[in-house]
Amino acid sequence: MADRSLTVPGVLDTDAGRDLVREMLARMAQMVMDSEVGALCGASRGQRSESRTNYRNGYRERPWDTRSGAIDLQIPRLRQGSYFPSFLEPRRTAEKALVAVIQEAYLQGVSTRAVDDLVKALGGSGVSKSEVSRLCGEVDDRVREFLDRPLEGAFPYVWLDATYVKVRDGGRIVSKAIVMAVGLSEDRKREVLGMKVGHAESEEFWTELLRSMLDRGLRGVKLVTSDAHAGLKKAIAKCLSSSWQRCRVHLMRNLLANVQKGKKELVAATIRTAYAQPSQPEAGAQWRRVADGLRESFGKLAVQMDEAEHDALAFMAFPTELWSMLSSNNGIERLNREIKRRTDVVQIFPNDKSVVRLAGAILMEQHDEWQVVRKQVSVKSITGVDTQTDALIAKAAGG
Repeated sequence: MADRSLTVPGVLDTDAGRDLVREMLARMAQMVMDSEVGALCGASRGQRSESRTNYRNGYRERPWDTRSGAIDLQIPRLRQGSYFPSFLEPRRTAEKALVAVIQEAYLQGVSTRAVDDLVKALGGSGVSKSEVSRLCGEVDDRVREFLDRPLEGAFPYVWLDATYVKVRDGGRIVSKAIVMAVGLSEDRKREVLGMKVGHAESEEFWTELLRSMLDRGLRGVKLVTSDAHAGLKKAIAKCLSSSWQRCRVHLMRNLLANVQKGKKELVAATIRTAYAQPSQPEAGAQWRRVADGLRESFGKLAVQMDEAEHDALAFMAFPTELWSMLSSNNGIERLNREIKRRTDVVQIFPNDKSVVRLAGAILMEQHDEWQVVRKQVSVKSITGVDTQTDALIAKAAGG
């Protein structure tokens, strides 16, 4: 007689069993999140309490990958600050991308001894090609969906920059650029707008990135901040009807290249007096005074200042609150450093696809983190209209 007895593992290994497990996990996760958010707010949902310190503010969706399949979580938002569930692993996708890239390099025989040691430390020794394909496919799909997503709303301010990695290409090891764009939306939050990997920062390369973002819905750009790469400047002029701000950090570095080491700090402090002025006309007048004062001792520097005046001070035509953000690429440079920290582990990428996988995963997770942080700028700085929210932001900042 056939054994028709049922076992728990046998039931759970069916489609219906996996659905049941996912439903149970989803309910448990929601209970945990409600409990954690209640502790952060000082009160349960709908409860009136003198000890309440915060309020819920809707939800954001996030997929949660489990052994029983993906679960769509509804993560609570807060009016002040942010919340991340304790049972989720921050930056998990980027770590998966890193492991996938290293394993792929290992299987193709292109990893160095240092990478080989890291693969073993990660438990990747002897991993099968099918496992690598599964892991790579999972990450690639999410990254592709993120990089190709429609861009909704206007982005008045955009930052562009690039970093370089080593990649195997046609039997050679070459340096390739990861170019990226970050924008500040009319909703007052930063977003990663796009990324591309290629041989050089040429006009055609940057133009392709900008046009792809325009095709996906990029609009309303008022100011673009970047370095003075010739190809990038031409691409911006060709694709965007916006002002251009030359990154003050890159500009200062270029100006000081014409100054002997012992006098760099003094000259830099003198130039910075122009940036400290309260308005664009006053800054322009001070810029010219500084250039004239340095002309006799540093002729090349003065000529550079003459040529760069308009582009160096373009950010001052916009709200004062945003000056520190708009004048340089410091924000996107921090993102570049995070990408370099992760890519340095790989050392040499096996192909372009693996670069997109890892860099794209890092950008995706940084984008997600930006979406849950408190808005740092006022509505007036974007729309020109005061709101009650602006008063709250000013109060929180001690203004």
